[in-house]
Amino acid sequence: MKTAPAVLSPAVTAVAPPDRNSATFAPAPNLSATPSPQATTNGPIAPPRPCAEPPPMLPSHRELFEIPRHVAYFNNGSFTPLPRLVRQAGEAGVAEKSTPWLRDEAAIRERADAVRAAASSFIGATADDIALVPSVAYGIATAAANLAIGPATRILLLEGEFPSQSQEWARLAELRGATLDVVPRPGDGDWTSAIQARIDAPGLPPVGIAALTPLLWTDGSLIDLDRLTPSLRAQGAAIVIDGTQAAGILPIDVRRLDADYVAFPTYKWLLGPYTLAFLYVAARHQQGTPLEQHSFNRVANGFRGVLEPLVPTARRFDMGERFNPVSLPMALAGMRLLQSWDRVAVEARLRATTTDLANYALACGLQPVDPRFRAPHLLGVRALGRNLPALISALEQQNVFVAERGGNLRIGTHIYNDEEDVARFGDALRRALQVV
Repeated sequence: MKTAPAVLSPAVTAVAPPDRNSATFAPAPNLSATPSPQATTNGPIAPPRPCAEPPPMLPSHRELFEIPRHVAYFNNGSFTPLPRLVRQAGEAGVAEKSTPWLRDEAAIRERADAVRAAASSFIGATADDIALVPSVAYGIATAAANLAIGPATRILLLEGEFPSQSQEWARLAELRGATLDVVPRPGDGDWTSAIQARIDAPGLPPVGIAALTPLLWTDGSLIDLDRLTPSLRAQGAAIVIDGTQAAGILPIDVRRLDADYVAFPTYKWLLGPYTLAFLYVAARHQQGTPLEQHSFNRVANGFRGVLEPLVPTARRFDMGERFNPVSLPMALAGMRLLQSWDRVAVEARLRATTTDLANYALACGLQPVDPRFRAPHLLGVRALGRNLPALISALEQQNVFVAERGGNLRIGTHIYNDEEDVARFGDALRRALQVV
């Protein structure tokens, strides 16, 4: 019999394109106070201020992508464009599927293991810890199916969390009679402190499952998981992380975090295809039950009247049809491209770009996420009193692409965004705010 969960959610109170390689380069204006829209939308943006020499960082690699020069694409939190070499890997995969009599079964299995190993490198895991799954939702559902939770515990969840996380845990709370404890958005933007306070709140059941993420998907607000996990472990909580907006850009160490499950896809920051994702499964859960039963997750192929044992690693949680000749080589190409660069240099590149975008938003009277909590690659901007759909449409008409998420302009940067993109954004934003 299903029992409706208790839900805890208290109320809570035209700019010349800059060139970073030039000796005269300066970033977008760095303003400490928010100017009034009246002063900023009817004239040119204030000229940039000089700054100290930027830290070493990766140069833009726009040349690896097929992005027209007149397009400034910042909707990277939704979909990233494919590098040419990833598209070519997909095309080769389609050709492979067209000639199945030439299939090399050993090479196909080696490719799947290479994909698994590449994915593990972004989170400090091993290939044996990684399952190949079709989506993050599938991975979260696998975690939910293998975690015990009862009515005397609570499932910790963030307000406005992505449906792949939130809906699965709300369903499980209803099914098991557990308390769904939703941490409300903090007024000061400090999610880490708000979550910590909720973990430690007196008079509540212990946390049985904590559904977390390294940053909020709607605005890029960072969450310090290293600060939170010790107190969660002290309460006996399982830690399930949606790494969708982090893997490939932010450092994630599953061993240090002692995470139980981590899920992340390829089609965003890993520069890969749709319908392929990865599920990290901690060794203590690798004897669990997969969502699917097929020959590839058992020690022997075929059915002889009895079930063969499941394989003893996270491979048992693999989806059926895992040897996709198109998506696997595409994912491998994208991840190897990212691996060819120093992660810190990539992060420095994206942080500098994001900072310049935030400064242009400030100069136009908008409110970007506080720098203290700002991710290097994903930026939320509040445009209070503005019609966001109309603003996004006005930007699109100028070939500048962002998204609306959770009441924010959500702006994502990747290695193909360059200084001309940033200047185009600043000019387009000023023009759009004059008519919206």
